[in-house]
Amino acid sequence: MAILLCSSSFSPAFAQKHKNPPAPATVSLPPSPAPSPAARRHVDLADLLSVAGPFHTFLDLLEKTDVLKTFQSQANSSKDGITVFVPKDSAFASLAKTAMANLTSDQLKSLALYHALPRYYSLAEFNKLSTVSPVSTFAGGEYTVNVTDDMGTVHVRSMWSNPKISSSVYSTRPVAVYEVDRVLLPMQIFKTDPPMAPAPAPAPDAKPSDAVSPLPGKSSSAKAKADDKKSSDAHDL
Repeated sequence: MAILLCSSSFSPAFAQKHKNPPAPATVSLPPSPAPSPAARRHVDLADLLSVAGPFHTFLDLLEKTDVLKTFQSQANSSKDGITVFVPKDSAFASLAKTAMANLTSDQLKSLALYHALPRYYSLAEFNKLSTVSPVSTFAGGEYTVNVTDDMGTVHVRSMWSNPKISSSVYSTRPVAVYEVDRVLLPMQIFKTDPPMAPAPAPAPDAKPSDAVSPLPGKSSSAKAKADDKKSSDAHDL
């Protein structure tokens, strides 16, 4: 009986001593932020303009004014897209050097922005666009253009120029790049019609020689005969 009591008095302590330790509390960490996806780039405008054209003058204008970043951002992230009118180097060369050299940095930036519409337009859509002119450009405000479509020939008219779309450089929604044969010249920047570069002087016409050159091998024979005649005349005297 004593043994049973002793056993019963120590059983709880023995059981408590051999209990499993409590599991450590689980610490909940906040979820790691998902990496932001890289901006989708439909087309690299700098790469495109550097190999096509040549459009080096216009690309240089976009880079110096930081407008290239604006255009590229619109091309990458906007559902509306972008339409860019790109003059060839020859279009800029046709202007007098003073036309561009006298512009301020703000005017140069506005000129660059003026060459794009803040929406994608395919060539087929210009016909409808011609019915709602004037059309706002990236330059905003009063910097508008008038689009005309005459049997598929599209012109983009500014105050002092009426460039024609010569070709489609790139056109896949949401980015369209069209080559134009002249620089867009808004009246907000150019108060008068900018002077054109002087035409290159024509090459002088080649004039035929008045004297007929003797045929090869005959000049020495003729000279020898003349010398013989002179010698004969002197002998007769």
